[in-house]
Amino acid sequence: MSKPYKSSLVWLRRDLRIYDNAGLFHALESSEQVFTVFIFDSEILNQLENKEDRRVEFIWESINELKKSLNQLDSDIIVRLGNPIEVIPHLCKEFSIDAVFCNKDYEDYAVNRDENIKKILKIDFLSYKDQVIFEEKEILTGAEKPYTVFSPYRNNHLKKIEFEGITQFDCESNKQSFAKFNDGPMISLETLGFNRTNLKELNIKTGSSGGIELIKDFESRIQNYKLKRDFPAIKGVSYLSVHNRFGTVSIRHLARVALKSKSQGHFAWLNELIWRDFYFQILSNFPYVNEGKSFKSQFDQIKFENNEAYFEAWKKGETGFPIIDAAMHQLNQTGFMHNRLRMIVASFLVKDLLIDWRWGEKYFAENLIDFDFAANNGGWQWAASTGCDAQPWFRIFNPILQSEKFDPEGKFIKRYLPALEPLNKKQIHAPWISFEKEPLNFPILLGKDYPNPIVSHKDQREKALKMYDLKNVA
Repeated sequence: MSKPYKSSLVWLRRDLRIYDNAGLFHALESSEQVFTVFIFDSEILNQLENKEDRRVEFIWESINELKKSLNQLDSDIIVRLGNPIEVIPHLCKEFSIDAVFCNKDYEDYAVNRDENIKKILKIDFLSYKDQVIFEEKEILTGAEKPYTVFSPYRNNHLKKIEFEGITQFDCESNKQSFAKFNDGPMISLETLGFNRTNLKELNIKTGSSGGIELIKDFESRIQNYKLKRDFPAIKGVSYLSVHNRFGTVSIRHLARVALKSKSQGHFAWLNELIWRDFYFQILSNFPYVNEGKSFKSQFDQIKFENNEAYFEAWKKGETGFPIIDAAMHQLNQTGFMHNRLRMIVASFLVKDLLIDWRWGEKYFAENLIDFDFAANNGGWQWAASTGCDAQPWFRIFNPILQSEKFDPEGKFIKRYLPALEPLNKKQIHAPWISFEKEPLNFPILLGKDYPNPIVSHKDQREKALKMYDLKNVA
């Protein structure tokens, strides 16, 4: 049977793999020959001030792996640096392309970019759902409205999965359709304007091979996920978030793993994948969250204190609250932060330090290797009580109790704050309290070996309650 397109171009973006890839599958099915391309978007890279960016290196390594895989098929991936609005039309002319295939992106910049390219091209521009299980308006209330509360959304999501199943896109069967060509050597990180980071020292596994290895490892312990996921000192989470972010693994693959069993661990992880879909559909259906606005607009009236010295202490991990400081050191040293800790440090910034959640959202966006706008915005607005289905504003995490509950032995704290190694499990969560009880025998010198707390949780909690009570807003 003849195929409608002679030559197609598959533009890879957040889908850096050649297995179970919706856009690639449709291109291979409908084209005599398929070229693939990845563009290091200069519009995005130019905004990155830190030229040792783990995300750029992760992408670069993953593209390198893709290139080697395609070379084994006598094909290649076109890798370019530039503005996609200029690069895509140029490549279409250079390679006599009849159609461009890609997978949808839901962030404002990407949506507008794709629309502009579509207008410029005189050929078909076809985009597919790939980075979520269900998108946009696929799951609606009985009144045909988008959900803003998670639990009923999840229930409907689960019913839809049960009814429709999980699609798998078999790209292997048509791999002979990859165009036979060679694009030359891979562009260097230095040419992109970036340097190596500590990615290798951290043993962060890149590319699809790294993602598949992590999936296999997680499958061996997923049954314990619900029990262990909140404890940062132990290996309880999947560590797949960066692979999810850049599409080196398929979200459908992950969903199938979660659906293999009805164990508590499997269901808890499926629940997390559904939260991810939930925040993506919020992004699509309530686009004003892209503009830095609170989902619940009444909370935009809040007057945050925004003490810059407190913010600097929070960023550097020098607040005097060990669980907060250890979490921030983890972020700064590795580009990753355990999910439970993300909630604790976000609550602390907003409701203890009384700093605008957008400041924290931006810092995470600049430093998280797995930064994803939808999840990051959703998480920060949840912690700040300004988002959909968020923690009520009058519930405020106590950082000391959170530390005692989720790092009871202080093992995580000591990993990132070695100065606190001499403290026992009773002293480590609030050193200043223990010091007041036994100042002469205390094993470290507060204020020198480790900072005193910059605020009183009790006092700041009272301030936060008044700040959030909108009756007090002038």
